[in-house]
Amino acid sequence: MRYPEGGGLTAERRAFREGIRLQAGERFAAGEKTAVIAKDLRVSVRSVERWRRAWREGGMEALCSMGPANSPTVTDAQFAVLEEELGKGPTAHGFDDQRWTLARVQTVIRRRLRVSLSVATVWRLLKRHGWSWQAPARRALERDEHAVELWKKEVWPRVKASRRSQGPGSSSRTKPDSL
Repeated sequence: MRYPEGGGLTAERRAFREGIRLQAGERFAAGEKTAVIAKDLRVSVRSVERWRRAWREGGMEALCSMGPANSPTVTDAQFAVLEEELGKGPTAHGFDDQRWTLARVQTVIRRRLRVSLSVATVWRLLKRHGWSWQAPARRALERDEHAVELWKKEVWPRVKASRRSQGPGSSSRTKPDSL
């Protein structure tokens, strides 16, 4: 992973980088050359060129930090709306059974909040707010123990059995069983 846990820079590191950009901005105003600025600030020439372009178009404000790059796309108010929608159940949203899947939650977020998130992001969002995946507390009432045992004894050994012949083999792919 390139950055620590949160996926972006820490506030201190962001402030440090902003300071370097602002120093470059002061040197742009003084008329210094790009290569000299890059060498003195120990950054790439390409970065200095990008900062100079931003400085020309927006001044020193364009070199200021824009905050963390990974700010949450769903606010707390929006998540409260999402929880209310999830409380209504999947059938209220047009799904044919009572199971919430990540894909279904993703669909509700897209329809109701008009935010497009990946399935992985939906999972992280739910987990961050204390939601967890659910497993059945007990076995289904319809389960036939006799049929399960029969399958284990008769069908599973055939499925599990090796597909290879029991005779001597060969390591050659082109000439099997050649001696």
